[in-house]
Amino acid sequence: MKQNNFSTIPEVVAYRAENHPDSIAFKKDNQEISYFDLDLYSSNLAHTLLRKGLSYQEAVAIWAPNSIEWIVAAIATHKAGGKIVPINTRMKGPEAEYILNASHAKFLFTVNNFLGQDFGEIARQQHVPDIKEIINLDKDNILLTDRLDQASELPTINPKDIADIIFTSGTTGKPKGVMVSHAQNIRVFDYWSTYIGLTQQDRYLIVNPFFHTFGYKAGWLACLLRGCIGFPLDVFDPKVVLSKINDESITMLPGPPTLYQSIMQSDALSESNISSLRLGVTGAAAIPVQLIHDMRNILGFETIITAYGLTESTGVVTMCTPSDAAEIIANTSGKAIEGVEVKCVAIDGNEAASYEQGEILVRGFNVMEGYFEDPKATQDAINEDGWLHTGDIGFLDEHGYLKITDRVKDMFIVGGFNAYPAEIENIMASHHAVSQVAVIGVPDERMGEVAKAFVILKSKASISEEELIVWCKENMANYKVPRSIEFVESLPTNAAGKIMKFELR
Repeated sequence: MKQNNFSTIPEVVAYRAENHPDSIAFKKDNQEISYFDLDLYSSNLAHTLLRKGLSYQEAVAIWAPNSIEWIVAAIATHKAGGKIVPINTRMKGPEAEYILNASHAKFLFTVNNFLGQDFGEIARQQHVPDIKEIINLDKDNILLTDRLDQASELPTINPKDIADIIFTSGTTGKPKGVMVSHAQNIRVFDYWSTYIGLTQQDRYLIVNPFFHTFGYKAGWLACLLRGCIGFPLDVFDPKVVLSKINDESITMLPGPPTLYQSIMQSDALSESNISSLRLGVTGAAAIPVQLIHDMRNILGFETIITAYGLTESTGVVTMCTPSDAAEIIANTSGKAIEGVEVKCVAIDGNEAASYEQGEILVRGFNVMEGYFEDPKATQDAINEDGWLHTGDIGFLDEHGYLKITDRVKDMFIVGGFNAYPAEIENIMASHHAVSQVAVIGVPDERMGEVAKAFVILKSKASISEEELIVWCKENMANYKVPRSIEFVESLPTNAAGKIMKFELR
């Protein structure tokens, strides 16, 4: 498969600016930016970061919704030799504080008004001693139109330099920072975008959030790699999405299954011209076969791809082919991408036979550099032979197609977002009325699964289900919040004292 010879993200931007300077790179509402200006603005901002004291390979956090400024801030950080730390816009203050401190972020790009939230002010209320400055993307002018007269050159970026640290929650409840290099990002998503058939003529509506690999690497980075125009969207609303498809002749629309289901249930569908749609990529949850048929027959997609990956694998492990039947696309996650090995290992430690379930292991160039400042967790995740333990259960068929059948531990997926019970339990346990808590995922028609909590209250403590849910909403991202809480006097445990969650289910 022919691919580009880029090795760092700044190289991609420089190539586009030199070869397609006047082409529009990104457009959001009435704002648009050419490849030339994307290069110019990001270089100016990179010099500003260096002048303000950013050192090589230090972290810069971005806590903001999808925007052109988000992309400029990320590229500027990369050009200055830094690594970006995206923060989930659904997170509350204490959750963001943990990531800012754990990553030692020196700067924070954020906004003061998103869905009624002032992230900058929330950050200032936390204890974040490493932060030198909070830069406001919706107030401070980072899009400088004149090239600054700089006394020094920008640093040369090494392909092996860490480009990003994306924090992913683990079964311990403590988020871990996944380190991925420029070279890994470029190679994985140059392959991904070429493989799915993304071209320079495509018009890509980026609904997936930039704080997630799907919106960042399979989103705006893929646009840069293929030279197409990207349309960042900060909030998912089916009517807005349909309006954008109609008005901007959108051709590429990836997302979790809930995105397509919501669009097909929208009253605005019958009034919208969506004939331009041709390419869809989905995953992150179980997919009904009927959805694949509906995406073709109702939404008009020519190509539909499903894939499997995790943050620790630079986002991609396996992919279906554009020619696969609907049943294969819905029921499997495809085959290992080029240069990557996948195997399933049974309980006894031996490699599982075809159709035999086991833990999914991955080895290849896509496996993360490690967890930031956590060598033990890295060693636990990647064995001495280089195999990454994904924590997922599945099997391979005789053709090498992978089917995910279960999640190791207790993780469940809420509308495409991974929810880890241990993390939710740790937060809830900090409530003054809570003695013990156990969280499981329960089926939900719209979101796939949602959290349910079983709570033992402290002696003489009193709180209602509604009050505790409101408290949870104030202290954790919305997708983690239990939709129901059951107060109990005891939790089922085994001889070792471990809670038996299968009994709760």
